[in-house]
Amino acid sequence: MNILFKALNDTTRRSILEMLKEKDMTAGEIADQFNISKPSISHHLDLLKQANLVVAVKEGQFIYYSINTTVMDEMLKWLMQFSVKTKKK
Repeated sequence: MNILFKALNDTTRRSILEMLKEKDMTAGEIADQFNISKPSISHHLDLLKQANLVVAVKEGQFIYYSINTTVMDEMLKWLMQFSVKTKKK
C-alpha cells in the first residue's frame, strides 16, 4: 500500500492516470502532454507500474499504457473500511 500512496503523491502521475482514464496511450503520447523530459515521464510511468496502477503492453515498436482499475478497486475497498462505524454494546 505504501508504494501505491507514493505513486499517487505526485501531480504528474495523477495527471497521467487521468489521461489513461480516457484512453490507452504510448509513452510518447503521454510525454507530449507535459513540459518535462521524456526520461522524467519514463520514471513516472515506472513508478506507476511498480504500484500496479498502470499496465504496459508492447505492440511492435510501441508500449501502450493503460490504467489498472483492479488496484484502484482494492484501494477503495481498503479506504472504505475506515468510513464504516460499528456500534459497540
